Amino acid sequence: MDPFRLRENATTIRTEVLAGVTTWLAMVYIVAVNPGILGTTGMDKGAIFAATCLGAGLASIVMGLYANYPLALAPGMGLNAYFAFVVVAGMHVPWQTALGAVFLSGLLFLAVSLLRLREWLIAAIPLSLKLGIGAGIGFFLALIGLERMGVVAASPATFVTLGHLNAPATLLAGAGFVLTAALAARGIASAVLIGILGTALAGIPAGLTHLQGVVSLPPSLAPTFLQMDLAGALDLGVASIVLTFFLVDVLDNAGTLIAVTHRAGLMRPDGTVPRLRQALTADSGGAILGAVLGTSTVTSYIESAAGIAAGGRTGLTAVVTGLLFLATLFFAPLALALPDFATGPALVFVATLMARALRDVDWEDLTEYLPAVVTALALPFTFSIAAGIGVGFIVHAGVKTLAGRAREVSGAVWLIAVASALRFAIE
Repeated sequence: MDPFRLRENATTIRTEVLAGVTTWLAMVYIVAVNPGILGTTGMDKGAIFAATCLGAGLASIVMGLYANYPLALAPGMGLNAYFAFVVVAGMHVPWQTALGAVFLSGLLFLAVSLLRLREWLIAAIPLSLKLGIGAGIGFFLALIGLERMGVVAASPATFVTLGHLNAPATLLAGAGFVLTAALAARGIASAVLIGILGTALAGIPAGLTHLQGVVSLPPSLAPTFLQMDLAGALDLGVASIVLTFFLVDVLDNAGTLIAVTHRAGLMRPDGTVPRLRQALTADSGGAILGAVLGTSTVTSYIESAAGIAAGGRTGLTAVVTGLLFLATLFFAPLALALPDFATGPALVFVATLMARALRDVDWEDLTEYLPAVVTALALPFTFSIAAGIGVGFIVHAGVKTLAGRAREVSGAVWLIAVASALRFAIE
């Protein structure tokens, strides 16, 4: 029996296992970063850690078994920051209601995937806006990461200002960022993980890191399990939050799926993706599962490309990655002891990778690059992914129309632009 069609994909069990380990090393940093971000909402960090490991592990295994893709999943970077800093902290929405919004967005994603509306939506949104959103989320993460590193700080006069660069924690964070970048430049898949652990360990002699063990039984999931408030999420005032979770997840998943299948040579000659419905169903199921367990949206990770570069071509790669995430449940003391100055550099590093999306913008057409840049800038400067996306769609529709090219604005763009304008008008 060959359930993963290894022979058909010209690969072996050994290659797939090594690829799965490589993917896990490239993205396991999320088990340390996610509790730090979502923990600011008042959620129990131990439960978040458990939800992160379980969500990543189970969703990756489902992707491997059901869609047979070397694509791993975990709580998405950017979506977790939107959950914690915009929805809960900024809009004062209880975290239980925010989990309900994640759950509903997952159901919506599942519906459009099964009804094939997702392809229409993705095709209708111009590439420039997709790229601008991707880069903007990166800049959003960078701002959070720089604050955690101590590089920037709040200022009543200039909104943001330079932090205390001579502080021990900031110096260690800067060194950790350089270490991460240098390792990544050498092609080391676990560069981010090594950077986080190295920075944290360097803080022990200075009394900045307090390690209380490495291995233990998994922490309880009870504080977050099935705690989502669906009734609160169904309130009209939370509708825009649900749509933002949905839209960002759809765009992120589409970009990741296209990039990964192309890199692995799994895309058809006509540019279509085989087993698309299975992959989208697995991804939407991940979002639903994450909300049930108690974490922000679980989605496909572009770090899966690391495993593909190591030879992964089938779902066995994703299954191995998922099993390793489940094993990570027993390393809670280590993950939860990692301080902000150790995880901050990882956020900035991931942000620089996401910012590369702007290189593919059509820089010869002002009606394309201007909305993309505005979107990328609006996300961090409004400190809201939803607001940034809305501004970008409004600018795109307005510029195209006034330039005499209204026919290039799709119905989906008009729908989101008008809805965003109405939302801004009544707030």
